[in-house]
Amino acid sequence: MKVPGAPSRFVEGAPRLAVGAAVIDRGEDEPRILLVRRAHPPMAGTWSLPGGRVEPGERLEVAVAREVLEESGLIVKVGPLVEVVEVVDPPYHYVILDYACLRTGGDLQAGDDASEAILARVDDLGRLGVTEAVRRVVTRALVLQ
Repeated sequence: MKVPGAPSRFVEGAPRLAVGAAVIDRGEDEPRILLVRRAHPPMAGTWSLPGGRVEPGERLEVAVAREVLEESGLIVKVGPLVEVVEVVDPPYHYVILDYACLRTGGDLQAGDDASEAILARVDDLGRLGVTEAVRRVVTRALVLQ
């Protein structure tokens, strides 16, 4: 018997823990949001928030700051947890803890798992095709930071 909502392909092992960062840059006349274009699956080619897997023994806030630096070259102050997002895209299954962050330094440059990195205006999120989950996280992060 198939459980409603179960993926059509088997996802091996437990879901992987990951972090995401809604990085806000308040240096311009209006806040800008850091977006990266994913270079690898899942969701390769799409604009999203920077983030990735938490390494064994790594604290969540450290993982957030590391992923932002690796993918964008930016240094951030990690703020509060904004939302927990579950992504099931067989064979991938992630539980992502998204945090609000403020840019504190660094030079914007795509790296690691990102093919591009930009500081986008909030009004541009729809045109860039970000998911509803990303828009929701950004909206909440702007209130918290």
